[in-house]
Amino acid sequence: MLFDLKGKRKRAVQITYLGLAFLLAAGLIGAGIGGSTSGGLFDAITGGGGGGSSSADKTIQKRIDAAQRQLTVNPKNEAAYGVIVRSHYQLATAHSSQQGAFDEKGVSQLQQAATAWSRYLTVAKKPDPALATIMVQAYTGIAQTKKDPRDQKPFLTGAADAAEVVATSRPTVNGYLQLVQYAALAGQDRKATLAGQKAVDLAPAAQKKQVKQQVTQVQGQAKALQAQSQQQQQQSQPPGG
Repeated sequence: MLFDLKGKRKRAVQITYLGLAFLLAAGLIGAGIGGSTSGGLFDAITGGGGGGSSSADKTIQKRIDAAQRQLTVNPKNEAAYGVIVRSHYQLATAHSSQQGAFDEKGVSQLQQAATAWSRYLTVAKKPDPALATIMVQAYTGIAQTKKDPRDQKPFLTGAADAAEVVATSRPTVNGYLQLVQYAALAGQDRKATLAGQKAVDLAPAAQKKQVKQQVTQVQGQAKALQAQSQQQQQQSQPPGG
């Protein structure tokens, strides 16, 4: 369990996770500045939680099985991969809380969605931004279950890459703010900076100052989290290690 640690290490891990949760739940994308984009952070944190029935799960699994059979005939079938990604994410939501936290079964489904997404990217000429939106949420869900920040990073990177697909396919202020957020968390500073510039460029003249402040805020929060993560790692090292 996350908070079964003791002493300074426990405190450092708590700070890191609370900070990550705060950053992912921040109202930057939910504010609706300069237009909307599907699958903002409010959807990532609250969307789809809980409650699927066994019969519904079986129906979804049959859909996955059918798509897998299609891939044996045509391994480059983009639509089949899309069905698999969406279906695994749908199954995962039956194992999530109202706050968007996934249990072990839910994380397993998210990981299977991520595997299908990776294969989809090898064949898709133009990735579907709606599918990418799902993967921003899926990668976020996996990252939030990892105790070690080093284990979070690959999934935050995946979320940033998926957010880039969404932002470039559907250019909006919110889409690029989301990209700033995930790129900064993943340590992709140049990508975060360029995305921030694009968000400001897309903002109406009256809102450019506010968007600039939001870009600065989210990058600063990400750096603070990274510093806390480094501190946590140092405190977890045995003396002389």
